[in-house]
Amino acid sequence: MGYLNFDKDKLVNLSYSLDRETLRTNRGGAYSSTTLAGCNTRKYHGLLVVRLDELDGGKHVLLSSLDESVIQHETQFNLGIHKYPGDFYEPKGHKYIRNFEFDTIQKHTYRVGGVILTRTRLLVEHENTLLVKYTLEEANSPTKLRFKPFLAFRNVHSLSKANLYANSKYAQVPNGIRMKLYESYPDFFMQLSKECDFVPVPDWYKNIEYIREQERGYEFQEDLFVPGYFEVSIKKGESIIFSASTIEQKPATFFKRYESEKKLRIPRDSFINCLLNSGKQFLWERQDGVDLIAGYPWYESVSRQTLTALPGIFLHQGDVKIFEAVLQTNLKRLKGGLLPKYAGQESFYDAADAPLLVFNALQKLTQYKSAKEIWTTYGSSLKEILKNYREGTDFNIHMQENGLIHAKMEGVALTWMDDYQDGVPVTQRGGLAVEINALWYNAVCFTLELAAASGDKAFVKSWKELPVLIAESFLSNFWCEECGMLADYIDGDYKDWSVRPNMLLAASLDHSPLSRSQKKMIVSLVRNNLLTPAGIRTLSPEDVSYKGISGLRADDFSAVAHQGTVYPFLIYPFIKTYLEVHKAGGLSFAKNCLEGFKNEMSEDCIGTLSEAYDGNPPHTAKGSISQAINVAGVIMASTLVEKFEEEHKTKAN
Repeated sequence: MGYLNFDKDKLVNLSYSLDRETLRTNRGGAYSSTTLAGCNTRKYHGLLVVRLDELDGGKHVLLSSLDESVIQHETQFNLGIHKYPGDFYEPKGHKYIRNFEFDTIQKHTYRVGGVILTRTRLLVEHENTLLVKYTLEEANSPTKLRFKPFLAFRNVHSLSKANLYANSKYAQVPNGIRMKLYESYPDFFMQLSKECDFVPVPDWYKNIEYIREQERGYEFQEDLFVPGYFEVSIKKGESIIFSASTIEQKPATFFKRYESEKKLRIPRDSFINCLLNSGKQFLWERQDGVDLIAGYPWYESVSRQTLTALPGIFLHQGDVKIFEAVLQTNLKRLKGGLLPKYAGQESFYDAADAPLLVFNALQKLTQYKSAKEIWTTYGSSLKEILKNYREGTDFNIHMQENGLIHAKMEGVALTWMDDYQDGVPVTQRGGLAVEINALWYNAVCFTLELAAASGDKAFVKSWKELPVLIAESFLSNFWCEECGMLADYIDGDYKDWSVRPNMLLAASLDHSPLSRSQKKMIVSLVRNNLLTPAGIRTLSPEDVSYKGISGLRADDFSAVAHQGTVYPFLIYPFIKTYLEVHKAGGLSFAKNCLEGFKNEMSEDCIGTLSEAYDGNPPHTAKGSISQAINVAGVIMASTLVEKFEEEHKTKAN
């Protein structure tokens, strides 16, 4: 039995199987995603969703689903499932599911009378190709398989409708067909590993519904085009592979390719391996370099999330080359000392924290490279960022005379708490934000260390007096001894004393102006007010502005995204600081903090972590189904606990 286990008796229950989703990416921007039952519940679901830079640069659903049928004695048993109006599901193939395994790759087992059929799916890395393998495990009579592809050919954010413009023509290719619904799309190839019959029966299947889109307040009905069906005989013990691709394939190579691709997968045989497997899937090989997808299915690259996630996803496994490639891709976008919030949208440089996160990422790299090597490669970028923050840059981001960083522009949210409602920031936090100033202090201290080790005397001379000034101003302005906490932000004479995790971010940095006793008070406050089994809340439940439950609609989520919503990535700064102040005495508690994430591996999107969770129990998942920053944060927290435990055992012996 594998690490990820599912209740076999509930697999045929739609309320169980529709709430569990699967995701696989090809590290090139394409992905495959659906539910455990095989019924798509989102417009973003699809067996082959590819990025088309030549079209609009977005992700497009080519193959929405593939209905398989088992045929014996002229009787057909359809294993597919779609939702139609009136809560009507047809066909009802989920009732034949007998087992689901999710180890190296996902595997369904279906039973139809005396027939036992297994199915596995594999997305080829760096190529827009899906391989689906079927094995007839048991059969007492001659058996045929029928495959009916449902095609969409549309952007993931839109829906397909029946029309007269779709091209239903096809051409024969080895063991399959080639077709293209619309001229602007690439050719699409559907082929089998053995000779088969293709029966053209072109038709539109109308009003297929996606319940998650309906819940989110979006259009939710779609028409999908079915060109016909493939039919092939299969014997007991035989395997057949169905390929869907934007490249014509050689059927004779299917099994060899399948096995070689399978070997590349990290087995999901433990909690940490589930996270590592998930983490690797955010890699995105773009035309302009290597980057990270912030989250699936709808996010692109988000600078602050990329820089936060990088160490956990790549350095944990010693992937220094990829780590640096992603970092350098992002640094190419530096302008005026700032980074764009979203890659490819260079008009949006409104992320005051993003450039300062570069320093945090490089601090993790010091485990693998010398200070001189880092300074040689990145010194000019680091100096550019610091210079612009000190002298002033866009969005009124500048250093005050007291050494603190001021960042405020009306109507613009410059910190990571940047959700808007009706065009207005929900939590603007303009002025002196606590985490930005802590990041600033950390950045200056770290850069001075690099410069000193590399012999850059001019830089050291120009900046060496600043850390003391920043530290003194930080403590005198933000710290409240009576409350045992830091102000969240300061805007003129106003100080905001909301209990938020931003003070935790400040306490967790390698260079911090805070004393051990001050950090201890902060983690105690966070533990009592913000800690949950799903991560750290963004606001204390005692606050009048706290909202513990987000509605399913997109606008509802934006309104509460930082008003109590929980984010798993924050567990890393919490555990890091907690162990720093409590030492071995905090180890048991730190380990318990990770238990909730282990349970999440078999919930929601299997083997990964969602974008956010409700602040109130049972902490329901919200937002995207798989988020890089959260996977990375829990990887780093787990690694830290493991390392701390090993060191403690060594000392004890």
